[in-house]
Amino acid sequence: MNSITADTTAPAPTEATYDPATIMGAIYGDGILGLKGAFDRAYIQQLGDDIGRLYTEALQRPGGAVGRGTNRHYVEIHPEDIHGFVELVTHPWVDAVCRTVLGPDYKIVEIGFDVPNPGAKDQPWHRDFPAEATTLVERRLDSLAFNLTTVDVEEDMGPFEIAPGTQWDDPSSYDHGMFPPSSLYPRYLSRAQRKYPKMGDISVRSALTIHRGTANHSNKARPVLVLGVDAPGAGHHEKHDLQFSERYYQTLPESLRQHLICRVVPELEPIMQGHTIEGLMMGDA
Repeated sequence: MNSITADTTAPAPTEATYDPATIMGAIYGDGILGLKGAFDRAYIQQLGDDIGRLYTEALQRPGGAVGRGTNRHYVEIHPEDIHGFVELVTHPWVDAVCRTVLGPDYKIVEIGFDVPNPGAKDQPWHRDFPAEATTLVERRLDSLAFNLTTVDVEEDMGPFEIAPGTQWDDPSSYDHGMFPPSSLYPRYLSRAQRKYPKMGDISVRSALTIHRGTANHSNKARPVLVLGVDAPGAGHHEKHDLQFSERYYQTLPESLRQHLICRVVPELEPIMQGHTIEGLMMGDA
């Protein structure tokens, strides 16, 4: 039976929140860490409005959204199409986590959002991509996924569920290195934690930690912004198409540009979703 626990995100920023040992202990231990109240609700409300508009547009464009299971979609976006991109990626806690786990030359490679709609079913337990030798042999994590909810998450809305510590599990029996066999599900269920973040909270995790979206029994969608960050050389940018228009790129501080792997284009081009997860597109658990 699922172990449904209270959200374990950290309190408001303190000196301890930014302590490298605290950050490394969480990401290398449980595989997830959070910060409550990182952004004010007005900022999140605007972000939610932006995502709603972009979601509608993506669904009307061929290849604009990719399925992640029944009534679920992922949409990669242009940073300048949302308000507050710079405020998000330069938040002191976001920067501190990236520097601590990935090093001072970390690279932002992805921004998008997931939307589990009403009627979404339990996803199969999975990783977002296969573990490489960096993790399997060197025991080093070289990527992070930040999640920022745009709604107050309630139990019936299909909360995110994670099995702490499983970023280190042996994937030799996994389908495509990402989908564990059902014989391992009892292990994940015994460790499972559901998360109930509120508007303004942010979390960060290793995408290798086994997780899933749960069934959305409500009449409300649960949109969540996703920010992907790599250590130098991790290579996950190849699955994405981070773009900036020349005019917008020139407005970014140089300190931020150094952390981007992106294309700078005269005019923004439609994004054809590249990070498909076949096992999620084909069905549910």
